[in-house]
Amino acid sequence: MPAPGENLKINGDRLWDSLMEMAKIGPGVAGGNNRQTLTDEDGEGRALFQRWCEAAGCTMGLDTMGNMFARREGTDPDALPVYVGSHLDTQPTGGKYDGVLGVLGGLEIVRTLNDLNIKTKHPIVVVNWTNEEGTRYAPAMLSSGVFAGIHTENWAKDRVDADGKRFGDELKRIGWEGDEPVGARKMHAMFELHIEQGPILEAEGKDIGVVTHGQGLSWTQITVTGKDAHTGSTPMPMRRNAGLGMARILEKVDEIAWSHAPHAVGAAGHIDVFPNSRNVIPGKVVFTVDFRSPEHAVILDMEARLKAAAEEICRDMGLDLEMEKVGGFDPVTFDSGCVTAVRNAAERLGYSHMNLISGAGHDACWINQVAPTAMVMCPCVDGLSHNEAEEISRDWATAGADVLMHAVVETAGIVE
Repeated sequence: MPAPGENLKINGDRLWDSLMEMAKIGPGVAGGNNRQTLTDEDGEGRALFQRWCEAAGCTMGLDTMGNMFARREGTDPDALPVYVGSHLDTQPTGGKYDGVLGVLGGLEIVRTLNDLNIKTKHPIVVVNWTNEEGTRYAPAMLSSGVFAGIHTENWAKDRVDADGKRFGDELKRIGWEGDEPVGARKMHAMFELHIEQGPILEAEGKDIGVVTHGQGLSWTQITVTGKDAHTGSTPMPMRRNAGLGMARILEKVDEIAWSHAPHAVGAAGHIDVFPNSRNVIPGKVVFTVDFRSPEHAVILDMEARLKAAAEEICRDMGLDLEMEKVGGFDPVTFDSGCVTAVRNAAERLGYSHMNLISGAGHDACWINQVAPTAMVMCPCVDGLSHNEAEEISRDWATAGADVLMHAVVETAGIVE
């Protein structure tokens, strides 16, 4: 396919305005967003995205997991589409760019091609994947996982949130369950633009991250059960303190991650303590250990050592233990052809760039199993993400979307 000319660039101001307009839906309390999956706010954000896509001449497809597919036709009716996108859902205290940049960056490609009356051989489809974050319904990247055949649809729709509400019921409630079978679509390729969510690009002074690999991830939900008791009147030898058991397990989590430095990481971000009262010894705790590494063998080692340590700690303390793997995926190697298209685009446009391993999971990690896939990353200030203070610059967003467009259009093929 011929490469696009270096003067082909997106409208950075229009992209930025779209980001700011979407951020008005589900505002957080500190400048970011709370637009969790399958909430009313998620439904409102989806409706705005659909209006924008239809205004740009796209037709909207919707599958039974709520994944949205905005299609711009190509000149060859038999050519498989090139997909581009990410997710619109956020963390409870999320930023304005995580995921959203990738979806609206894809929309901006369509708008720019319309402005310039450029046709492509392959159709281009902008996608919004449902429940990438996994904060309300574990695991993360749930619907792209169903699309790729990792999870069954029935299993995914039976996931419940902290209030016991089923994924499938909430999807229907907000009106975004489609009729199209999940995974029926075939892809020529897929590209995803995302903020780095780490400090490397900013520290190195690079405009673009060319993502070659993704870290593997393991989420293990641990339930430790002891006995609720008065903190003041229960003698120390008679306590079955689930909170203390959790603390000792988490100390082991840190120790295990450090043993595989510098690339492995581990922590617990989700923690529920019951009954969570100042003067009651915790009788039950539920927490999720998040281990990550670019090496599969390291993840397996960390999982095994966590299990052994947790069992020993709880046995010695007289506590009951349950462990369930609630999410995970193997390390990812992205498609060499798609990665080369991203790298060539950055060089053609004169943007500084470097190879990156993604430390976070993304929908592209699952789609990579069913279609050639690659990712583009732009810096974020101080590497901060999953935080309302998450920030990027207009120039970073523009550069990322420029590279995304060149990679997508080159893969889709310009029709002269």
